[in-house]
Amino acid sequence: MSVRNVLLFVFALFSAAMLGLAAGAVWMVVTLYLRHPLPWLALPIGALLAWAIRGYVRSPGVGAALLAAWATVLAAIYVNILIAAVLIAGNMGMGLIDALRTAGVGMLWQLARMALSRADIGCTTLAMLLAAWLAWRAPRKRARAIAADK
Repeated sequence: MSVRNVLLFVFALFSAAMLGLAAGAVWMVVTLYLRHPLPWLALPIGALLAWAIRGYVRSPGVGAALLAAWATVLAAIYVNILIAAVLIAGNMGMGLIDALRTAGVGMLWQLARMALSRADIGCTTLAMLLAAWLAWRAPRKRARAIAADK
């Protein structure tokens, strides 16, 4: 394995992680705005993550599928951790950043795990499978032909 391939792998992993965290933050904003949990939102977020990852990975396949599934589960974990931090911040009269710092990752992770429901786990699993399937597939030939003509 060459240095270039290792750097490309690290960059793809970092990009997938950042996309997953950004998707989790957007998911949290929508959840807080509507004031109730939205586990079904994992499906469209997984699809969007898969299309984004498939767009920057050189050859779709197993690698893109794993990255998309990983980004989807990262988004689901992150939204649950952020919601736990928001609940702590609201109950303690703190700001969100202060609650994140004070509670720490361990406590937030435990609170997020305790709040998981079957719907959360089921929707996240379906979203991971959808994201992996969408990222695995190669783009349609028609789209490639249009891009080649330009």
